[in-house]
Amino acid sequence: MLDKEILVVDDEKDLRTMIRSIFDNAGYTQVWTVASGEEALALIAKKTPGIIILDVMMPGMDGFGLLQEIRAVSKVPVLMLTAKGEAEDRFAGFELGADDYLVKPFLPKELLLRVQAILKRAYPEKDRIVKLDAVLVDLDRAEVLKEGQRIPLTAKEYSIFEKLAENAGRIVTIGILCQTLCGEIWQGYETTLMTHIRHLREKIEENPSKPVSLLTVKGLGYKLRVKEPEK
Repeated sequence: MLDKEILVVDDEKDLRTMIRSIFDNAGYTQVWTVASGEEALALIAKKTPGIIILDVMMPGMDGFGLLQEIRAVSKVPVLMLTAKGEAEDRFAGFELGADDYLVKPFLPKELLLRVQAILKRAYPEKDRIVKLDAVLVDLDRAEVLKEGQRIPLTAKEYSIFEKLAENAGRIVTIGILCQTLCGEIWQGYETTLMTHIRHLREKIEENPSKPVSLLTVKGLGYKLRVKEPEK
């Protein structure tokens, strides 16, 4: 899901910058921002994003008008942002085809969770089984399938593994993994992360002292090496 393109449409520069930072820090790799409905339509005409985060109150073409234009040509998921909390605004957005609604101000974690939920509904994953060198990991059941046994993952182990699996083959920094475990304030949790990594390796590696799937990238973080599906 982290490779899905996110388009942020908001006339407030500071808010665009903040939202982009939230998704950059969470590991999303393609975040576009524009300041108006007209700019958004011009961009959408060239390439379709995976999800649109759309402010309602904008000068010129407002969010409702833009949503109507989008729905005339695309079913791309849309999350509406508004400074208002009136039911009428929410009803209007949903009637026009919005997927969800978030009232400003909001917490970064809430925005991330809303977007993740929308993406999972809009782009269901066909295979939630991750194949490693020595085991299979069933993400839907939070279990490791090892030598005919099912070994449960703890909630923390699952969060770490899911983040690594979403970025398979790429480095996931210590900071990102600590944020996954602890939220925005993660400094000081590095030792706790190492403990969870050790326990995770005991479950997924044939020889935890010589890992071949969950690799340490010294000074940066960790990387998960998965096996390519057989053709």
